[in-house]
Amino acid sequence: MGRGFRIIFATSLLLMLLDLCRGSTIGICYGRNADDLPTPNKVAQLVQLHNIKYLRIYDSNIQVLKAFANTGVELIIGIPNSDLLPYSQFQSNADTWLKNSILPYYPTTKITYITVGAEATESSSNVTSLVVPAMQNIFTALRKVGLHKRIKVSTTHSLGVLSRSFPPSAGAFSSNYASFLKPLLIFLAENQCPFMINIYPYYAYRDSPSNVSLDYALFESSSEVIDPNTGLLYTNMFDAQIDALYFALMALNFRTIKIMVTETGWPSKGSAKETAATPDNAQTYNTNLIRHVINNTGTPAKPGEELDVYIFSLFNENRKPGLDSERNWGLFYPDETSVYNLDFTGRGSVDVITGANITSSNGTTWCIASSNVSDGDLKKALDWACGPGNVDCSAIQPSQPCYEPDTLVSHASFAFNSYYQQNGATDVACSFGGAGLKVDRNPSYDKCIYMTAGSNKTATSNATAISSHSSSQSGEVHILALSYTIMTFFLSFILIIGNI
Repeated sequence: MGRGFRIIFATSLLLMLLDLCRGSTIGICYGRNADDLPTPNKVAQLVQLHNIKYLRIYDSNIQVLKAFANTGVELIIGIPNSDLLPYSQFQSNADTWLKNSILPYYPTTKITYITVGAEATESSSNVTSLVVPAMQNIFTALRKVGLHKRIKVSTTHSLGVLSRSFPPSAGAFSSNYASFLKPLLIFLAENQCPFMINIYPYYAYRDSPSNVSLDYALFESSSEVIDPNTGLLYTNMFDAQIDALYFALMALNFRTIKIMVTETGWPSKGSAKETAATPDNAQTYNTNLIRHVINNTGTPAKPGEELDVYIFSLFNENRKPGLDSERNWGLFYPDETSVYNLDFTGRGSVDVITGANITSSNGTTWCIASSNVSDGDLKKALDWACGPGNVDCSAIQPSQPCYEPDTLVSHASFAFNSYYQQNGATDVACSFGGAGLKVDRNPSYDKCIYMTAGSNKTATSNATAISSHSSSQSGEVHILALSYTIMTFFLSFILIIGNI
């Protein structure tokens, strides 16, 4: 009996430690407030194509849940503010929702979190009083079916829940929300659920450019901001805002609650007054963010602390109200082409030696298809490139590395660039009757490698393979190595105690 207990204890401890070694993760928010978006099935293919393993949706749409079945993608699903009332009033309503909206699709579709309400303190209707009762009822429904430890329950917040965020050590929750936050924090601590926060350094810079530098907001600052109370040094606003929240939680003696960033990002386009909303800045912010997170850097107050972060958002959403930037946070257009190049692994656009962006540091240019020409003109240009132009277009055929996304613009971009590079990378070689467009950002993605002048596909692929072992991947490698070491140690330990 004692021997069996020791084996069970050791095995449980091993599994717990392996879970702790999971490391920080990057996910994407999938909002659907737009026209002409791809079907959920196509979105699931797009997400897998780019190796995105974590996704947040804002409801429990059946078609979306079905589309992500057997994909391995982990989902955060949501209950909108408008639906909180019935779930806050009666346990039976929460039980019925779980039975109809979750259980038919779980675990084939991997659901790991449920957000009950979103930024309730920012809502025009007074829903804060409904959030915690609804959370408690959803949690109870999960517990009844034994899923309360597999699917965590929380709610999202804006940074407006803080009355003070600078310096970070003075971070404090607003007293206006005390009656809402106290029972919420107790619930999160008791059930080991994260405090979910939406953080946007873009707004801090846009609204106060005289106090916040653009480089500081973009993770590009060469100088440091010192917290006078702690002496901690901050090189970016993201860390400062996260630490302000940590200190606010510690001030209320909630030291064990983890933080999860459920939204952050940077818009690629804005109104005339939003000069920082550009594709270059969006790419810079998100690339630096991804590297910062997957390296398990942590923050100055919590070095090495794991932090799961979700980038907003997957698509531009043209139906969202407000300034132009509100409709341009997406990484992809509705036709599934990229708004700008972004490597979700944090590897692709970073030089192994210098850490510089290799797509803009050596003068290399690429030729892609313009999205401002008609499909007819684009099709003619693509046919010419793959025919008389003598371009090898096998890579854009079905089952080949550049076939997905299966769009005319994507296929034409690959063919145009191949012709461009094979013919001296001159302006004339990228004309295609006005359908070609020169860019200085590498359009390569995943296993689809765009050649450069004087190179061939094999050489380019090898260079990419080398870059995949860059320092930005070291966090992942170290975690895997540590996990393996722990596993080896504890398996040996189990064998030893088994013979006692």
